[in-house]
Amino acid sequence: QVQLVDSGGGSVQAGDSLRLSCAASGHPLNDHLVGWFRQAPGKEREFVAVIRWNDGVTEYANSVKGRFAISRENANNTVYLLMNSLTPEDGGVYYCAARAGWTIYFIETQYAYWGQGTQVTVSS
Repeated sequence: QVQLVDSGGGSVQAGDSLRLSCAASGHPLNDHLVGWFRQAPGKEREFVAVIRWNDGVTEYANSVKGRFAISRENANNTVYLLMNSLTPEDGGVYYCAARAGWTIYFIETQYAYWGQGTQVTVSS
């Protein structure tokens, strides 16, 4: 059983940066995927980025490619999402999620473990 605690959200201006953290406990993340999803008010939750723990392979949504970077820190079982050049469209609640396995999935229903969410607000 993996427990996830996500943090790092806040209120920023357009063009600013934020770094989100996802701290995992309860089980090593070897052989797991860890992803970030976000949900804006009135919209469905959408995929943002994912990293495969074992080899560091990453995938991004087209809307964030080139601006966001997902990374992992083995020593403290934590995944980060560095978000640059933020726009109001990036606002919402960001959730980290994890699943066991090797195949990368972009659909939230494929992820078994979820953090509680952290709010990101971007003002124009």
